[in-house]
Amino acid sequence: MDREARVFEAISGDIRARVSRGDLKPGHKLQSERDLAEKYGVSRSAVREALRSLERGGVIELRKGPKGGTFIRQANTDLVTQSLNDVLDVGGISIASLTESRTIVLSAVVRLACERGSEADFDRLEESIALTQRLSKEGNMAQRRLQLLDFYRLLGHATRNEVLVILVSALTDLVLKLMEQYKVGPRPTTVSTHRQIVSSLRRGDADEAVRLMANHLDKLHAYFSKSAARSGADAF
Repeated sequence: MDREARVFEAISGDIRARVSRGDLKPGHKLQSERDLAEKYGVSRSAVREALRSLERGGVIELRKGPKGGTFIRQANTDLVTQSLNDVLDVGGISIASLTESRTIVLSAVVRLACERGSEADFDRLEESIALTQRLSKEGNMAQRRLQLLDFYRLLGHATRNEVLVILVSALTDLVLKLMEQYKVGPRPTTVSTHRQIVSSLRRGDADEAVRLMANHLDKLHAYFSKSAARSGADAF
Protein backbone atom coordinates (compact mmCIF):
# COMPACT_ATOMS: atom_id res chain seq x y z
CA MET A 1 0.00 0.00 0.00
CA ASP A 2 1.53 3.39 -1.00
CA ARG A 3 1.86 6.32 1.36
CA GLU A 4 -1.02 8.29 -0.22
CA ALA A 5 -3.40 5.38 0.35
CA ARG A 6 -2.28 4.98 3.97
CA VAL A 7 -2.77 8.71 4.57
CA PHE A 8 -6.35 8.98 3.33
CA GLU A 9 -7.31 5.74 5.11
CA ALA A 10 -5.87 7.09 8.35
CA ILE A 11 -7.91 10.29 7.98
CA SER A 12 -11.17 8.47 7.18
CA GLY A 13 -10.48 6.01 10.00
CA ASP A 14 -9.98 8.85 12.48
CA ILE A 15 -13.22 10.54 11.44
CA ARG A 16 -15.13 7.25 11.67
CA ALA A 17 -13.71 6.71 15.17
CA ARG A 18 -14.79 10.20 16.24
CA VAL A 19 -18.32 9.50 14.96
CA SER A 20 -18.35 6.17 16.81
CA ARG A 21 -17.26 7.85 20.08
CA GLY A 22 -19.90 10.53 19.68
CA ASP A 23 -17.37 13.33 19.26
CA LEU A 24 -18.95 14.02 15.87
CA LYS A 25 -22.73 13.76 15.79
CA PRO A 26 -25.26 13.72 12.93
CA GLY A 27 -25.56 17.21 11.46
CA HIS A 28 -22.09 18.25 12.63
CA LYS A 29 -20.22 20.27 9.99
CA LEU A 30 -16.63 19.24 9.35
CA GLN A 31 -13.82 21.70 8.76
CA SER A 32 -12.96 22.76 5.22
CA GLU A 33 -10.57 20.70 3.11
CA ARG A 34 -7.83 23.22 3.72
CA ASP A 35 -8.34 23.21 7.48
CA LEU A 36 -8.48 19.41 7.59
CA ALA A 37 -5.27 19.24 5.54
CA GLU A 38 -3.56 21.51 8.07
CA LYS A 39 -5.01 19.56 11.01
CA TYR A 40 -3.71 16.21 9.71
CA GLY A 41 -0.56 17.63 8.12
CA VAL A 42 -1.35 16.20 4.68
CA SER A 43 -2.18 17.39 1.18
CA ARG A 44 -5.66 18.54 0.25
CA SER A 45 -5.86 15.73 -2.30
CA ALA A 46 -5.43 13.17 0.51
CA VAL A 47 -8.22 14.87 2.47
CA ARG A 48 -10.41 14.93 -0.64
CA GLU A 49 -9.93 11.19 -1.18
CA ALA A 50 -10.73 10.48 2.48
CA LEU A 51 -13.94 12.50 2.20
CA ARG A 52 -14.92 10.64 -0.97
CA SER A 53 -14.43 7.35 0.88
CA LEU A 54 -16.56 8.55 3.80
CA GLU A 55 -19.26 9.79 1.43
CA ARG A 56 -19.40 6.43 -0.36
CA GLY A 57 -19.69 4.74 3.03
CA GLY A 58 -22.64 6.94 4.01
CA VAL A 59 -20.78 8.60 6.90
CA ILE A 60 -20.89 12.12 5.49
CA GLU A 61 -22.82 14.11 2.94
CA LEU A 62 -21.68 17.05 0.83
CA ARG A 63 -24.08 19.98 0.62
CA LYS A 64 -23.83 22.82 -1.88
CA GLY A 65 -24.87 26.43 -1.54
CA PRO A 66 -24.14 29.30 0.87
CA LYS A 67 -24.76 27.04 3.89
CA GLY A 68 -23.12 24.04 2.31
CA GLY A 69 -20.14 22.01 3.40
CA THR A 70 -19.38 18.52 4.65
CA PHE A 71 -21.77 17.17 7.28
CA ILE A 72 -22.03 13.98 9.33
CA ARG A 73 -25.05 12.01 8.09
CA GLN A 74 -27.90 10.61 10.09
CA ALA A 75 -27.85 6.81 10.37
CA ASN A 76 -29.58 5.45 7.27
CA THR A 77 -30.94 1.91 7.15
CA ASP A 78 -31.48 2.31 3.40
CA LEU A 79 -27.75 1.89 2.83
CA VAL A 80 -27.71 -1.48 4.60
CA THR A 81 -30.89 -2.59 2.85
CA GLN A 82 -29.61 -1.55 -0.58
CA SER A 83 -26.34 -3.42 -0.07
CA LEU A 84 -28.22 -6.61 0.82
CA ASN A 85 -30.63 -6.13 -2.07
CA ASP A 86 -27.72 -5.72 -4.47
CA VAL A 87 -26.31 -9.07 -3.32
CA LEU A 88 -29.76 -10.66 -3.59
CA ASP A 89 -30.21 -9.37 -7.13
CA VAL A 90 -27.10 -11.20 -8.33
CA GLY A 91 -28.10 -14.43 -6.60
CA GLY A 92 -25.67 -14.10 -3.73
CA ILE A 93 -28.14 -14.71 -0.90
CA SER A 94 -29.89 -18.02 -0.32
CA ILE A 95 -33.05 -18.52 1.68
CA ALA A 96 -31.06 -20.74 4.04
CA SER A 97 -28.55 -17.94 4.72
CA LEU A 98 -31.31 -15.40 5.21
CA THR A 99 -33.17 -17.69 7.61
CA GLU A 100 -30.01 -18.43 9.59
CA SER A 101 -29.19 -14.72 9.86
CA ARG A 102 -32.71 -13.81 10.92
CA THR A 103 -32.73 -16.56 13.54
CA ILE A 104 -29.47 -15.29 15.06
CA VAL A 105 -30.51 -11.63 15.01
CA LEU A 106 -34.12 -12.13 16.10
CA SER A 107 -33.13 -14.45 18.94
CA ALA A 108 -31.00 -11.60 20.33
CA VAL A 109 -33.80 -9.12 19.63
CA VAL A 110 -36.39 -11.23 21.45
CA ARG A 111 -34.18 -11.56 24.53
CA LEU A 112 -33.49 -7.83 24.71
CA ALA A 113 -37.13 -6.97 24.02
CA CYS A 114 -38.10 -9.25 26.90
CA GLU A 115 -35.64 -7.46 29.17
CA ARG A 116 -36.15 -3.87 28.02
CA GLY A 117 -39.57 -3.76 26.36
CA SER A 118 -42.39 -1.87 28.04
CA GLU A 119 -46.07 -2.73 28.24
CA ALA A 120 -46.61 0.02 25.67
CA ASP A 121 -44.21 -1.78 23.30
CA PHE A 122 -46.10 -5.04 23.77
CA ASP A 123 -49.41 -3.23 23.25
CA ARG A 124 -48.13 -1.90 19.91
CA LEU A 125 -47.11 -5.40 18.89
CA GLU A 126 -50.61 -6.67 19.74
CA GLU A 127 -52.16 -3.84 17.73
CA SER A 128 -49.96 -4.72 14.76
CA ILE A 129 -51.03 -8.38 14.98
CA ALA A 130 -54.70 -7.36 15.16
CA LEU A 131 -54.33 -5.20 12.05
CA THR A 132 -52.66 -8.09 10.20
CA GLN A 133 -55.57 -10.34 11.12
CA ARG A 134 -58.12 -7.77 9.97
CA LEU A 135 -56.39 -7.37 6.60
CA SER A 136 -56.46 -11.16 6.23
CA LYS A 137 -60.22 -11.25 6.76
CA GLU A 138 -60.63 -8.46 4.20
CA GLY A 139 -58.57 -10.43 1.69
CA ASN A 140 -56.09 -7.56 1.31
CA MET A 141 -53.04 -9.81 1.02
CA ALA A 142 -50.64 -7.23 -0.43
CA GLN A 143 -51.20 -4.84 2.48
CA ARG A 144 -51.25 -7.77 4.91
CA ARG A 145 -47.75 -8.75 3.78
CA LEU A 146 -46.43 -5.25 4.52
CA GLN A 147 -48.25 -5.05 7.84
CA LEU A 148 -47.05 -8.49 8.89
CA LEU A 149 -43.43 -7.43 8.60
CA ASP A 150 -44.12 -4.34 10.70
CA PHE A 151 -44.28 -6.75 13.66
CA TYR A 152 -40.53 -7.38 13.40
CA ARG A 153 -39.69 -3.69 13.17
CA LEU A 154 -41.71 -2.96 16.31
CA LEU A 155 -39.95 -5.86 18.01
CA GLY A 156 -36.61 -4.30 17.06
CA HIS A 157 -37.59 -0.94 18.56
CA ALA A 158 -38.50 -2.66 21.83
CA THR A 159 -34.81 -3.56 22.31
CA ARG A 160 -33.76 0.11 22.64
CA ASN A 161 -30.72 -0.83 20.55
CA GLU A 162 -30.17 1.27 17.44
CA VAL A 163 -27.93 -1.27 15.69
CA LEU A 164 -30.45 -4.08 16.12
CA VAL A 165 -33.20 -1.81 14.81
CA ILE A 166 -31.14 -1.27 11.63
CA LEU A 167 -30.37 -4.98 11.23
CA VAL A 168 -33.98 -6.04 11.77
CA SER A 169 -35.23 -3.41 9.32
CA ALA A 170 -32.72 -4.43 6.63
CA LEU A 171 -33.42 -8.16 7.00
CA THR A 172 -37.17 -7.53 7.08
CA ASP A 173 -37.02 -5.54 3.84
CA LEU A 174 -35.07 -8.40 2.28
CA VAL A 175 -37.77 -10.87 3.31
CA LEU A 176 -40.42 -8.62 1.79
CA LYS A 177 -38.55 -8.57 -1.51
CA LEU A 178 -38.31 -12.36 -1.55
CA MET A 179 -42.01 -12.68 -0.74
CA GLU A 180 -42.89 -10.45 -3.66
CA GLN A 181 -40.38 -12.10 -5.99
CA TYR A 182 -41.63 -15.66 -5.36
CA LYS A 183 -45.26 -14.72 -4.69
CA VAL A 184 -45.13 -16.25 -1.21
CA GLY A 185 -48.57 -16.21 0.38
CA PRO A 186 -49.29 -15.84 4.10
CA ARG A 187 -48.77 -18.76 6.47
CA PRO A 188 -52.03 -19.37 8.38
CA THR A 189 -50.24 -19.92 11.71
CA THR A 190 -48.14 -16.73 11.70
CA VAL A 191 -50.63 -14.53 13.55
CA SER A 192 -51.15 -17.06 16.33
CA THR A 193 -47.40 -17.59 16.67
CA HIS A 194 -46.79 -13.86 16.94
CA ARG A 195 -49.43 -13.65 19.67
CA GLN A 196 -47.71 -16.45 21.57
CA ILE A 197 -44.39 -14.63 21.29
CA VAL A 198 -45.86 -11.41 22.70
CA SER A 199 -47.54 -13.37 25.49
CA SER A 200 -44.16 -14.88 26.39
CA LEU A 201 -42.57 -11.42 26.37
CA ARG A 202 -45.21 -10.07 28.73
CA ARG A 203 -44.51 -12.97 31.12
CA GLY A 204 -40.79 -12.33 30.90
CA ASP A 205 -40.18 -15.79 29.46
CA ALA A 206 -37.36 -15.05 27.01
CA ASP A 207 -36.45 -18.71 26.46
CA GLU A 208 -39.98 -19.56 25.34
CA ALA A 209 -40.17 -16.48 23.11
CA VAL A 210 -36.85 -17.40 21.46
CA ARG A 211 -38.01 -21.00 20.96
CA LEU A 212 -41.23 -19.85 19.32
CA MET A 213 -39.40 -17.41 17.04
CA ALA A 214 -36.76 -19.97 15.97
CA ASN A 215 -39.44 -22.59 15.23
CA HIS A 216 -41.47 -20.04 13.27
CA LEU A 217 -38.47 -19.01 11.15
CA ASP A 218 -37.55 -22.64 10.51
CA LYS A 219 -41.04 -23.33 9.15
CA LEU A 220 -40.92 -20.12 7.16
CA HIS A 221 -37.66 -21.31 5.57
CA ALA A 222 -39.40 -24.47 4.34
CA TYR A 223 -42.34 -22.40 3.13
CA PHE A 224 -40.06 -20.04 1.18
CA SER A 225 -38.08 -22.93 -0.30
CA LYS A 226 -41.22 -24.61 -1.66
CA SER A 227 -42.41 -21.35 -3.23
CA ALA A 228 -39.00 -20.72 -4.80
CA ALA A 229 -38.80 -24.30 -6.09
CA ARG A 230 -42.19 -23.89 -7.78
CA SER A 231 -40.87 -20.79 -9.53
CA GLY A 232 -37.83 -22.71 -10.79
CA ALA A 233 -35.26 -20.74 -8.81
CA ASP A 234 -32.23 -23.05 -8.75
CA ALA A 235 -30.30 -20.84 -6.31
CA PHE A 236 -32.73 -21.68 -3.56
